[in-house]
Amino acid sequence: EMRKQALRFGAEIHFSMIDHVDFSQAPYKVTLSDGTSFLTKTLVISSGASPRKLHIPGEQEFWGKGVSSCATCDAAFFRDQHVVVVGGGDSAMEEATFLTRFAEKVTLVHRRDDLRASKIMQQRALANPKIEWKWSHSVAAIKGNPTDGVQKVTLVNLKDDSTYDMDVDGFFLAIGHIPNTSIFQDSPLELDEEGYIITKPDSTKTNIPGVFAVGDVQDKVYRQAITAAGTGCMGALEAEHFLAALEDVAAE
Repeated sequence: EMRKQALRFGAEIHFSMIDHVDFSQAPYKVTLSDGTSFLTKTLVISSGASPRKLHIPGEQEFWGKGVSSCATCDAAFFRDQHVVVVGGGDSAMEEATFLTRFAEKVTLVHRRDDLRASKIMQQRALANPKIEWKWSHSVAAIKGNPTDGVQKVTLVNLKDDSTYDMDVDGFFLAIGHIPNTSIFQDSPLELDEEGYIITKPDSTKTNIPGVFAVGDVQDKVYRQAITAAGTGCMGALEAEHFLAALEDVAAE
């Protein structure tokens, strides 16, 4: 529906990957993987972020069928069920704690005997009676079937290398996200230490005039569809204002 609306207002849509963006001078040159290139006075980057994955058997197969990376999105599907959360940072503590509002039991699997999470987040999770802990464990595989989705996980005790299966209904990854900014790594576009695009306060403006960043590619805190859409609106409006200002200068 949104694509139809955009087309009705004259948008051109190209289904392709961007290979390179030349920010050396305006208008900026955007080159696609098929060799097609465009010159543009403004650019709104909305390439998002991808969840870090374990790359284990069953992870991709059951993605969206019991495997998730967003508790706030999917927790309600696991009401009164048993779910596993993998991770040891603030995100894992937050995901596990949130899931206890819906799930009957949450098992948190962590590779070490101590957590990287902040003390307050640790205390909150450790005090929650619905959270069970699997210290010094990793997940080797996710098992299930196409009809019922996830049914088991294979756990590895890293202290004695023993392996066993545990019955579960859902599996949540909470080991962080990777912003989709690899094509900008060697560009003048300002990124933070994790690769997220830095935007100016209360704005989607980047350090390059006419270049805006919206959604999860610049947001490492909320990562929700509604907040991404909100910044998308901001970016569109700021791009429009930027172009209008250029026209005013040209008219003078």
